[in-house]
Amino acid sequence: MYSFFLLLAIIILASIAGVIEYRRHQRRIYSIPIRIHINGTRGKSSVTRLVGAGLRAAGISTLTKVTGTFPRLILEDGTETYIHRKSAANIIEQLSIVKFAARRKAQALVMECMALQPQYQTITERKMIHSNVAVMTNIRLDHVDIMGHTLPDIAKTLGRTIPRNEHLFTAEYHITDLLRKMTERRKSVFHLADENQVTPDEMMGFSYIEHRENVALALDICNHLNIDRQTALQGMYQAIPDEGVLRRYSVEAFQKTMIFYNGFAANDPDSTMMVWEKIKKEMGWDGIRIILLNTRQDRLDRAKQLAEMTAKKMADDIDYLMLIGQSTEVVEAMAVRYGMPRKKIINVGWTAPQKVFEKVLSVTKKSSVTLAIGNMGGMGAITVEYFHNRSTL
Repeated sequence: MYSFFLLLAIIILASIAGVIEYRRHQRRIYSIPIRIHINGTRGKSSVTRLVGAGLRAAGISTLTKVTGTFPRLILEDGTETYIHRKSAANIIEQLSIVKFAARRKAQALVMECMALQPQYQTITERKMIHSNVAVMTNIRLDHVDIMGHTLPDIAKTLGRTIPRNEHLFTAEYHITDLLRKMTERRKSVFHLADENQVTPDEMMGFSYIEHRENVALALDICNHLNIDRQTALQGMYQAIPDEGVLRRYSVEAFQKTMIFYNGFAANDPDSTMMVWEKIKKEMGWDGIRIILLNTRQDRLDRAKQLAEMTAKKMADDIDYLMLIGQSTEVVEAMAVRYGMPRKKIINVGWTAPQKVFEKVLSVTKKSSVTLAIGNMGGMGAITVEYFHNRSTL
């Protein structure tokens, strides 16, 4: 009987402590006037960084939190600090960021959504962030096992972060009507960014390859907050990009020129095809053409999608599909089954990035262009670093 009452007392005390901490959190989050919650399939980290930079340039005390390739907290002066995790990523992490921001009396908090499961999407927005500016970068077929197997299903999952009686900004053009209806049902104002409003000259200010729709979206948000366009752009030009951002590296070796594009972050078929078309249209695709696909054992569903996309949509345009990472034999079999000629597949497997470099060099005659896709994890980041260190940029 004693143990029963002891357990009951512990449960009651824990419940009381939970209620008290919940109320403290609510006071903390509402002490921050501008709360921006950025969700979507692709471009979340880029847009989060761009928006945070635009606010900082306008003199707004801003803390920015990205999950991206690596979790980062960007401070008021633009410097970054690594977020150390003792275990796997958990949405509870957002609570400590809010506490930190409130303690520093931040005027704005720009948060990249880190929830995947539908119920966690709801909790993150309605219990933790309470955004007055919500963002949906785009809707793509990714994490289909968790979010749904169709674009409308995924939109409904991601749409759980749309707040009531506030604002939603998006650059999503495929299922715009559904997003608009979801926003209006919550009595919020719908804003659709137009990438054509961003000029080529404005894009020239970036030191890396940024997407116009991301810039258009960030500029619309800054305009909504009464930030001058030129002020916002100057801040964005100075922002540190995410490690997984699309970059171009040029390497000269043995009288050969190798162009390497880091497209690892665009790891769903739709986003990858957009990068592919962007490179062909805007930068050129001369010489030996290589798709470098990095795979992870725990992301074979994604590898299957990319193998099918490469075989069915790129096979005629490329010279080689080069496979690196884990379970490459499985991915090779997938690609062949989808129609990729086996003679075009080079299975490098799990190895040192130097070996990847040497393999690309060996198949390059005078020049080559490599688009790296799949995943920044595993061999991705270290392969990019190796090409970066060998490049003249």
